Amino acid sequence: MTTTEPSELPRWSVSDIHPDLESRSFLDAQERIGAEVERLVSLFDDLKIRATEPRPASPADGAAADAAIAAYNRVSGELDTLGAYVYASVSTNSRDTVAKAAMSELDPVESKLRPLLARLADWVSAFDVDALCAVSAEADEHRGPLTRLTQRSTHQMSEPEEHLYAELSTTGAAAWGNLQREITSQLSTDVAFDGGTERLPMPAVRGLATDPSASVRRAAYDAELAAWPTIEVPVAAAMNAIKGEANSVNRRRNWDSPLDASLFANSVSRATFDAMQSAVTAALPDFRRWMRAKAALLGHTGGLPWWDLVAPSPQATDTVAWDEGLDVVRSAFGQYSPTLGSLVDRALDEQWIDAAPRDGKSGGAFCMSLIGDRSLVLLNWSGSAESTQTTAHELGHAYHNTTLAQRTPLQRRLPMALAETASIFCETLVVEAGLERLTDPAHRAERLALLDVDLSGSNQVVVDIHSRFLFETEVFARRQRRTLSPGELCEMMTETQSDAYGTGLDQSTAHPYMWLLKPHYYGSHFYNWPYTYGLLFGLGLFAEYHADPDRFRGGYDTLLSRAGMDTAEELGAAFGFDVTDEAFWTASLDVIRRRIDDYETLAEEFTIPD
Repeated sequence: MTTTEPSELPRWSVSDIHPDLESRSFLDAQERIGAEVERLVSLFDDLKIRATEPRPASPADGAAADAAIAAYNRVSGELDTLGAYVYASVSTNSRDTVAKAAMSELDPVESKLRPLLARLADWVSAFDVDALCAVSAEADEHRGPLTRLTQRSTHQMSEPEEHLYAELSTTGAAAWGNLQREITSQLSTDVAFDGGTERLPMPAVRGLATDPSASVRRAAYDAELAAWPTIEVPVAAAMNAIKGEANSVNRRRNWDSPLDASLFANSVSRATFDAMQSAVTAALPDFRRWMRAKAALLGHTGGLPWWDLVAPSPQATDTVAWDEGLDVVRSAFGQYSPTLGSLVDRALDEQWIDAAPRDGKSGGAFCMSLIGDRSLVLLNWSGSAESTQTTAHELGHAYHNTTLAQRTPLQRRLPMALAETASIFCETLVVEAGLERLTDPAHRAERLALLDVDLSGSNQVVVDIHSRFLFETEVFARRQRRTLSPGELCEMMTETQSDAYGTGLDQSTAHPYMWLLKPHYYGSHFYNWPYTYGLLFGLGLFAEYHADPDRFRGGYDTLLSRAGMDTAEELGAAFGFDVTDEAFWTASLDVIRRRIDDYETLAEEFTIPD
C-alpha cells in the first residue's frame, strides 16, 4: 500500500477554459462548434471538395485548397479542445451524467467533421500533390499529410457511405467503447487482505500488482479474477460489435487485412513491421530467462506467476512517495535539458496532472493535448517505482505535445507508433540516470531493483503486447465467421499468452480476462504493436543521444514536431536509421538483453538456494 494518501495527490483543473459543463461559456462554445462544422460542410460543398476527375492543378484549385485546409484546421482544432475539455471529466468520473451527456452531444458534431477528411483525400487525389503545392501555400505546408491522404483515398468507401458510417459509428463502435469504459471503471471488488476484507475500485486493485507484499499481490489477483466474470457478457458484446464492425468497414475500404489498415494508419510499412516482429520473436527466449530469474528471486520454482509479473524486487524500498517520484523524474529530465526538466514543475503549477486512483476513474495512464502546448496527464499512482516510470512516460507525451503546438491539426495527426517516441525516450532517461548512479558494488541491491522495474516494463511492452497482437489477430479472423463468447475470448487470451510468455510464465496462473480490461481493444484496432515500436525506436534514439548529445538535442525537437508529417521510415532516416532492417531492431533489443544479463548476475547473489 502507498504511503501517499489519495487526497494529497494532484488533480487536474480545466476551469480556466470553462468554469464547468453547465456554464454559459461552455454552452456557447458547444453551440458555436456545431455551427462552425455546419459552415465547414457548406464551404466544402461550395468549393466542390470531393471526388472529381483527375486534372492539372490550376490557380483556382490552389485557392480552394488554401481555403479548405485553413478552415478545416481551425474548426478541427476548436473541436479537439472542446472534446478534451469534456473528456477531462468523463475519464476521471464515469458517473458524471452531465459530462457524459456533453460528450454524447459532441459525437454527432464529430461525425459530421470526420467525412470531410475523406472528401479532402478524394479531392487531393485528383491532382499531382507537387503540382497542387505549387499553387497553394497551405498545400505546400501540408505536403506530407496530403500525400498520405492521396494514398488513403484508394481505401475509402463512396462519399455517402463514409458519411453514413461516420454517423452510425456514434451509436455503434463508439457507443460500445463507452460501455466498456463505464463498466470497467465503475467496477469495485472485495480484496481479502490478511487483516480483513476491503472493497476497492478496480483501478486501485490493479495498482496492487506492484505492492511490496506478496500476499497483497496474490489477494489482488484473486479479487480481479473473481470480479471480471461479473461483467464479461456485456464487454464481450462490445468486443464482438467493435471488431465485427471493423471487419465490415475494412472489407468495404478494400483492405486485405485489419493489420494492413493499422500499418497504414501508423505510417509504417509492412517491411518495417516484419523486420521488427522477426527481431521480437527472436528475443522471446531472452525475456523468458529473465522471468525465470525473477521467479527464482521471489522464491518460485519454474515460471513466474502472473501476480508477480510486475512485483517489485525484494531489494526495493517499500514505497515511493509522490514527491520523491517526481524528484527522480525532474532530475533525469533536467540532465537532458533545462526545458525538459522544467516541464515537471509546469505540469504541477498549471494543474495538468490527475494522479490518484478512485472509483469511476479510467484505469491505466494517458496524456492528451488540451490547448496550445498544454496537456492533461492521467495517472493511477500506486507508490511504486513503476509509477515513477509511468509518470516519466506520460510527461514525455506532454513534452512531445509542446513541440507540436505550432503545428496544425492536419500536421499533428500522430500515428500511434510514432506518438510513443518521446514518451519512451523520457522513460529511458529516468532508467539510465538511475543505472548510472548505481554502478558501485555497494549499490547492487538498488541496481537490481531498478533493473527489475525497467525489465518488467520492457517485458510488458515486448512480450505481453506480442500476446495481445496474437490475440487480436485471432479475434479478427474468428469474428469473420461468428460471434465470440466470453469463454472463447478467455481461451484465446490464455493461448496467446502461452505462445508469447512460454516457459517464463507459470501458465496455470495466466490471466484470461486481459481482453476485457484493456481499453485499447475497444478504442482502436491493433493498438498494441505500436508500443513495441515506440520502445525499440526510443532505445535506438537514446543510443544516438548517448553517442553525440549536442547533435541529438539540436534535431530532436524538430523530429518530434514532424511525427505527424513524415513516415516512420523518413523519421528513422533523419537520424541515420534504416527501420526496414531487422538489424536496427535487434540492436535495440540487445540493449534489453544486456540489462537481462546484468539482472541475472545480480539476482544470483540474492536468490536463496532451495
